[in-house]
Amino acid sequence: MDSITLKAYAKINLGLDVLRKRQDGYHDVCMIMQTIDLYDTISIEKSKSLKPLEEGSHNQIQIKTNHPQLQASQSNLIYRTAALFLETFQIKTCINITLDKRIPIAAGLAGGSADAAATLIGLNQLFKTKLSQEELMKLGVKIGADVPYCIMKGTALSEGIGEILTPLPPMPDCCILLVKPDISVSTKFVYEHLKLDDSISHPNIKSMIPALEQKNLENLAKDMSNILETVTIREYPEIKDIKEAMVGFGALSSLMSGSGSTVFGIFPDSKQAEAAYEFFIQSKWGKETYLTKPYWP
Repeated sequence: MDSITLKAYAKINLGLDVLRKRQDGYHDVCMIMQTIDLYDTISIEKSKSLKPLEEGSHNQIQIKTNHPQLQASQSNLIYRTAALFLETFQIKTCINITLDKRIPIAAGLAGGSADAAATLIGLNQLFKTKLSQEELMKLGVKIGADVPYCIMKGTALSEGIGEILTPLPPMPDCCILLVKPDISVSTKFVYEHLKLDDSISHPNIKSMIPALEQKNLENLAKDMSNILETVTIREYPEIKDIKEAMVGFGALSSLMSGSGSTVFGIFPDSKQAEAAYEFFIQSKWGKETYLTKPYWP
């Protein structure tokens, strides 16, 4: 095998709570994650020659991407992932990686983590290193807290800093509408301004698990909540406006994913979802609007 192509799937947070700030600067969280059928495509091929990646340097890894905002440099998350893998296994072969980017960037959809996860999975297959999923996840957490989940995929309870994962019954089938307004939300800013004192009400994330077990989409939607909205909506009121518009079109619930800025709506009816999609693509928020569904590996 000299090349491989994989899909890197995005995720949404069906629920997100932040429990406390840790002494190491990270935060303990409790989340329910769901993979969705929106993905980037990553192609990896072995190369016979060294190629310059940056002026004045030669590297084992060359990255090409269709997205003008992503730098094909050593700071790229895919590059860091590939470099970690090649160094771990002392692999000297040069590789070319091509990224076809479809997941919005800086959107709360774990696009970068999904790309890193797909890169690890692809390299493991390409070089026949035979790492188990659990071993890949342990390697992936060195890149980012969401990478292990993006390797596992599906529906999962995520705890710790996001690396403690418990598989859950799959989310019921539905339509998921994504709208990413043209704003950039800093995750660092959101967590720095998040109040975790007695004045804030924490969502009960684990209360959603019985609804998943019963395959009850309506009950699941009732308990969906994201504590980070307490910061982000205050700074960007349009997030609230998008949520209200989605509910007006028949969404059972609408929520910000991660630290934003993507807002998603859960629709049990495809006609309502399509009507909402048509509204949003013509609205001031509609530059990046996607109609998708849950993905199960």
